[in-house]
Amino acid sequence: MPLLNGLDAGCQLKRMLPNVKLVFLTANEDPDVAHEAFRMGASGYLLKNSAAAELFHAVQEVRCGRTYVTPLLTQGMEDSFMQHPGRRKRSDHLTARQREVLQLLAEGHPMKEVAALLKITPRTVAFHKYRMMLEFRLKSNAALIQFAITQGLAPVPARRC
Repeated sequence: MPLLNGLDAGCQLKRMLPNVKLVFLTANEDPDVAHEAFRMGASGYLLKNSAAAELFHAVQEVRCGRTYVTPLLTQGMEDSFMQHPGRRKRSDHLTARQREVLQLLAEGHPMKEVAALLKITPRTVAFHKYRMMLEFRLKSNAALIQFAITQGLAPVPARRC
């Protein structure tokens, strides 16, 4: 998604419409990401490779006031919650603008393009980048991008054969 990832978009929706029910349909199989989605207010979480009938079932469950998690992730989410019930991701310490800048950089956009997309100056983009690298003790652009990936702010690059 351009400009926002699914978690950030969901968080903004919940802020604007607190009673909205969110069902995440994602390719991300990381139980920690699913845990984070529920922490920020999701009502359902299933994978894009789930059967169409499962999506229908998830929507029905959420409409009835229940939550839904795909069985493919249930055990991993239980383990994630038990190991880190109150854990905050390091990316929780980022401002909304830093998250936007970091996501766009991690998607491969050059700083000038990030500036244009966000309607800020390239110098402001550089400032945000510098502050993030300083705060998280990152020493290179590659380390910053790796940080974005590990925090779920950027897609994991596909492995080449």
